[in-house]
Amino acid sequence: AAAPARWSEGRLMDVEKVLMGQGYALHTWSNGPDFWYPVHDHPYAKAIVALKGSITFYLPAEKREVPLKAGERLDLPPQTEHSATVGPNGVTCLEGQKN
Repeated sequence: AAAPARWSEGRLMDVEKVLMGQGYALHTWSNGPDFWYPVHDHPYAKAIVALKGSITFYLPAEKREVPLKAGERLDLPPQTEHSATVGPNGVTCLEGQKN
């Protein structure tokens, strides 16, 4: 299901173009070092591309961690429970959402 994918081009405009072409509505967000998101889910599909820094997602149903660093993508289907911990240098992500 959810697996990290390396973004080969890495340029923001290319990433945005691809996600918009896949039907995602986009926004960016950032967090400081070691910020923690408790377990939650969303009613929509979510694509997350780390632009700067790092973040580790935990998928409790699969009992696995998915670390993301700049240029890597994670796709989460709707209702996928996840939590996340931001890395030591903070993180900035581009997020796509679609129903």
